[in-house]
Amino acid sequence: MSDEELLKRVGAGDTDAFRQLYHNTDRTVYSFILSILKNPQDAEEVMQETYLKIWTSAASYHSQGKPLAWIFTIARNLCYMRFRDLKRQADLGLDELNGEETGELCLPLENLADAMVLRSALEILKEDERQIVLLHASAGLKHREIAADLQMPLATVLSKYNRAIKKLKQYLREE
Repeated sequence: MSDEELLKRVGAGDTDAFRQLYHNTDRTVYSFILSILKNPQDAEEVMQETYLKIWTSAASYHSQGKPLAWIFTIARNLCYMRFRDLKRQADLGLDELNGEETGELCLPLENLADAMVLRSALEILKEDERQIVLLHASAGLKHREIAADLQMPLATVLSKYNRAIKKLKQYLREE
C-alpha cells in the first residue's frame, strides 16, 4: 500500500495504517529532523510531535502525490518552532554563557551558533533544493531514493542537488 493510501486511511482513524506509515517513513523523517536540529534529543521530541500532528491532521491531507513532502513540511515547521523556543532560552545571563567564568567552552551556545549558520545557509535554497540536500547529506539517501520519495525524475533531483551545492558553497565563501 502506498504512503498516500496509508495517509487517507490514517485520516479515517486506522491505527494499523498509521503504524505502517510510521514504519515506512520513520528513518527518513528522523534523519531530516536531525539534520535541521543537530541534537538527537530534540530530534526525537520533534519526531514525536510530527507523528502526533500527522495523526491529528491526516484527515485534512489533500492528495498531491507527495505525502512525504507533506510530512517533511510538518516536521520542518515543528523544527522552526523549536528554534524559536531555543532562541528564547538563549537569553541567558552572561555567567551561564561563559561557564561560570572558568573560560570553558559553552557548547549550548556554540551548537546554537552552528545551527543558526546552517539555517541561514539553507534559507538561501528553494524548498525542494533544501529537502534534496538534507535527505542526501544527513539522511544518507541516494539520489534515486530521494527521487522516488519526492516523486521527481532522477535527473531533476540531480540537477537541483548540484545547483543547491553550488549556491551553498558560494554563500559560505561570502560569509
